[in-house]
Amino acid sequence: MRPGPIVGGAVNPYVRRREEQRRAWEAGRPYEPPLEHLLLKEALAETLGVILYQDQVLQVCQALAGFTAGQAEALRRAMSRRRSRELMAGFWEEFRDGAAARGVAERTAERVFTQVIAFSEFGFPKSHAAAFGLLAYQSAWLRHYHPAEYYTALFNNQPMGFYSLDVLGRDALHNGVDIKLPDVNESDVWCTVDLTPCPPLRSGEGELIASPLSRRERGKGGEAVRVGLAFIRDWSEETATSVVTERERCGPFASIGDVVRRAPPKLKRTAIEHLVWVGGCDGFGLTRRELLWQVGLWLPPEAERGGDVGGRRQLELALNHPHEGLRFGGLAAAERLLAEYDVLGFAASGHPLSLLRGALPRGVVQSDALPRLEHDAPVEVAGLVVARQRPETAKGFVFVLLEDEGGMTNVIVRPDVYERYRAAIRGEPLLWVRGTLAKDDGTVNVLAEVAKGLHCGLRISDCEFEDPPDASAIHNPQSAMAFLKSMRRVAPESKDWG
Repeated sequence: MRPGPIVGGAVNPYVRRREEQRRAWEAGRPYEPPLEHLLLKEALAETLGVILYQDQVLQVCQALAGFTAGQAEALRRAMSRRRSRELMAGFWEEFRDGAAARGVAERTAERVFTQVIAFSEFGFPKSHAAAFGLLAYQSAWLRHYHPAEYYTALFNNQPMGFYSLDVLGRDALHNGVDIKLPDVNESDVWCTVDLTPCPPLRSGEGELIASPLSRRERGKGGEAVRVGLAFIRDWSEETATSVVTERERCGPFASIGDVVRRAPPKLKRTAIEHLVWVGGCDGFGLTRRELLWQVGLWLPPEAERGGDVGGRRQLELALNHPHEGLRFGGLAAAERLLAEYDVLGFAASGHPLSLLRGALPRGVVQSDALPRLEHDAPVEVAGLVVARQRPETAKGFVFVLLEDEGGMTNVIVRPDVYERYRAAIRGEPLLWVRGTLAKDDGTVNVLAEVAKGLHCGLRISDCEFEDPPDASAIHNPQSAMAFLKSMRRVAPESKDWG
């Protein structure tokens, strides 16, 4: 809903009247919505007596105040300008006088004109609203009947919309579509639909974390989105295209040495390492640390400085390196997650809070459990910040959307609470919030009283211990606090407005 109808007080009356209309139809009786004046019946009959579309503003002015086509056009132009509220206010006397000439009381005319003025806060014409409604219906249809294709298209058309790739990926999981990491022998340049079954998710020590079915008890036949090579940090569409073309021309890559030898010269060592970090070479049967070790053997750091990494030409001889067979352990779940955020900007392996369950405060409630609590109940929630909004029309209120393993939680922050916890609310990627549950006609919100960075709410000696040394995001975290410290560096950016 746009700010125009919101400021004009049209939203709640329209929703209530739609419900009353539905109940009347079910009872077999007609429904007549209330009107400010009978002169508005024709203009507002479709929208149950409230102004929802910009087109109706002109119709209302012509019907109630007798505006001419020229006056209505002048009003339309005023609505389309920046800070048009002052311009539109200048039409009040004409509107009042015209309404009075038609027998409309000044108080009624003032109420209606207030709704008209509200549309200077941005409203949709009916054609725009209809196009949005059709797009929403088509998107919902695709998401239900062709989810893998739908999410593949969303991934390939970023940046766009309200949600980040991180959120879209987990929404895909909730709807039975896995997100498969880039693979040097399976991925295309961009994301594609993959119908092969997903392997069980295991930790670096081989422990079974989740089978494909338990990760999502789906019946979609193993549909998945395979992430493209161009999504990897330090890769470009050009280098990804070169790798895919080489694979199609000469066959799949047989080893990490084969990748290094056949990769385009523009693909630097760091780019190959990033491919390894997110599992792009897992099919070669070695752990990611073992693969990284081999990359270092074939491409020493000095070679990275050269534009074409000329040392690759010497890899044509099938000679074994004396240290090639050294063995290293795999990555732990936290390392995998951090590597994905660091290299891709989103995580396909899970949610950050899944690795912090034992460290969260005991009072934290997961989002999917909130509807079962009573209105006005004290609650604590924690999650990854998806979006922050501070609309000019909200009188200083801030709306924060948090995501945890169960879904989304909408947190409403009063102006005074925002001022007290401004730094955390504006800057922390993971928030811990204490507040009160507000339930209203099916909607569930948390009214914040305290908001802090999640690291301040962990139950680890009340956070009073020396932090571990600052390290790369892909190094092994030694504790929940160390993981959070790394996570704060690589967390995806939220969508912020206002």
